[in-house]
Amino acid sequence: MSAPVAGLAIAHVTGETGFSGGEVQLFLLMEGLRARGHRCALICPPGSRSAERASARGFETWCVPMRSSASPLGMWRVATALRRCAPELVHLHTGRANWLGAPAARHLHLPAITTRRMDRPVARGLRTRWLYGPGVARAVAISRAVERRLLEAGVPRGKIDVIASAVDPASLQPSRDRRLLRREAGLSDDTVCFLTLASLDRRKGIDVLLEAVRRLPAELPICCWIAGDGPERAALERLAGSPELRGRVRLLGRREDRADLLALCDALVLPSRREGLGVAALEAMACARAVVASRVGGLAEVVVDEGTGLLVPPEEPKALADALLRLASEPALRARLGAAGPDRIAQGHLPEQMSEAYERVYLAVLGERLP
Repeated sequence: MSAPVAGLAIAHVTGETGFSGGEVQLFLLMEGLRARGHRCALICPPGSRSAERASARGFETWCVPMRSSASPLGMWRVATALRRCAPELVHLHTGRANWLGAPAARHLHLPAITTRRMDRPVARGLRTRWLYGPGVARAVAISRAVERRLLEAGVPRGKIDVIASAVDPASLQPSRDRRLLRREAGLSDDTVCFLTLASLDRRKGIDVLLEAVRRLPAELPICCWIAGDGPERAALERLAGSPELRGRVRLLGRREDRADLLALCDALVLPSRREGLGVAALEAMACARAVVASRVGGLAEVVVDEGTGLLVPPEEPKALADALLRLASEPALRARLGAAGPDRIAQGHLPEQMSEAYERVYLAVLGERLP
C-alpha cells in the first residue's frame, strides 16, 4: 500500500433512503478515506439510514430532500450543502445523486466523479451525454462488466476507471461458534444449508433458485435459507409454500446478522439475472464459504469457477440444481472452494485497497485542474 496523501476534502452524495450494498460500499470508502487522513462529508436525504449511520460514526452530515432527480429545487439544495461543506471534490454514488449533484457541483466549479454499480444498459440521451461529458470528470465502474455498459453508451474509455467493491473481513466475525449457531437454528450436522443474501427483486433470480431446489432429490438433507426483502417477497413465499419446497426453503426477511448466517451455512448461492459485482459473494469468500453464482456481470469476474465457487448460466434451474447437488454431495469440494476465498479477497477486494484506488482517482482529477 502507498503512503496516504492527507488533507483532501470530499463531499459524498447519495440519494437513497434505504441501506443496501451500495451504501455499505460508501461507508467502507468513507471510513477508509478518513483513516488515510481525508475529510469526508455526506449529503443525503433526511431520515435516511445513511444519515443515521453517518451521524453515529462522526461524519459531517448534510440532510437534503431529494424527491425528484429533475428538481431544480433539489439541485439548489445540494448546491447549498456543497457550498457550506466546502469540498475540493464531489463524489456521486447513486442515480439521483448524479442528476442533482453533477449540475450543483458544476455550478460551484467543483470537480465531480460518479460511481456506477449496476450492469444494466446505460440509457442514451441528452442527459446521459451531459452527465458523462461535462457533468463529471471521471466515471468509476465497479467491474469490467459495468465498464462495458458505459463504453456501449459512448463514454470515452479514458474517462472510466475500474475499482472493485470491497469487503471488511473483520466485520464478518460471527457472534458465536458455528456449531452452536447451527444447533440454535435447528440444523443437524448432516444438513447442507445453502444461503442467499439478496434483495427480493426479479434481477436476483430467486425464483430460479426455488425451481432448482425443487429439482433436488427429496431424500437429501438440504435446506435453502434466503435473507432479504423486496417487491417479490409475496410471490416467492407462495412458491416456497409448495409441497415440494415446504420445510426446505425459508425466507428469513431482512437480517442484520449476516456474519452469523454465513458462519452457519455451507455455501452461498447467488442466482442473479444481472449483477454489477455481487458484494454477498465477496462476503462469503471472506468467510471461507464456497459460492454458487450465475455467470453474469461482475459475479463472473470475482468468483473463480472451480477455484472459489461454481459458475452456472443464468435462467437455467437445471444447471443450478446440478451445481447445488454437486456441492451437497462433495464436502471436500465445498471445503476446497471455501478455503480459497480469503486469498481471493486479498487480491484487490479489501477496504484499504479500494480507498487507495479512489484516492488515486481523486488526485488525478484534482491534478487535471492545476494550471
